[in-house]
Amino acid sequence: MDYSPRGIDRRQVLAVGGQLLGLAALAPVIWPTQSAAAAASGSPSLSPQAALKRLLEGNQRFTGHHLEHPDQTEERVLELTQAQHPFATVLSCADSRVTAEIVFDQGLGDIFDVRVAGNIATPEVVGSIEYAVELLQTPLLMVLGHERCGAVTAAVENGPLPGQIGTFVEAILPAIAQVKGQPGNAVDNAVSANVRYQMEQLMRSPLIRDRQRSGQLQVVGARYDLDTGTVTLIA
Repeated sequence: MDYSPRGIDRRQVLAVGGQLLGLAALAPVIWPTQSAAAAASGSPSLSPQAALKRLLEGNQRFTGHHLEHPDQTEERVLELTQAQHPFATVLSCADSRVTAEIVFDQGLGDIFDVRVAGNIATPEVVGSIEYAVELLQTPLLMVLGHERCGAVTAAVENGPLPGQIGTFVEAILPAIAQVKGQPGNAVDNAVSANVRYQMEQLMRSPLIRDRQRSGQLQVVGARYDLDTGTVTLIA
């Protein structure tokens, strides 16, 4: 699978590189990446594998109705006043039924949430995720689709939509084309295909790709089942 960026010339790369260097220099001032408590304790960040394990174990607690509701105390609120250090970035759909902190049984400051209809990788979404994986150094990036997604359904039907609602359809249509004519439920097939397609778009980012190649970041795709609450890895 080719993750090389397209349509970017040398001048653009140099310009972006300069901007990123500037952001990196300003990051401790504008976006502090480590809390005073974490610095004092010297606690190491999670490995990508440990971060994924923590998410999936939280989902098991959620589906088993053994919730711990971690990191939701007054002390946690005060700890996060100076900085955030989430252990995972989750790109999920803007859907009231799929809230990452709830379905993974996590709390404040644990997950860097990016939510948009159809969990699509728009430029703004990519920039938000780059901030999380590069400056906050989250070791895990998950693209989370879900069963019976309205955005994916709209893309499969590809009919007229009012206002700006149809803008996300264009970002999902290439994924639809990959599974058109396959046996099974068209929407369910498209949900999984869209997760993989949006992962491909994210991996066009040099920042995300370089951290993944260095082993500092794991990028996974998953599907949330509305009927059971279970999160299953699909990529």
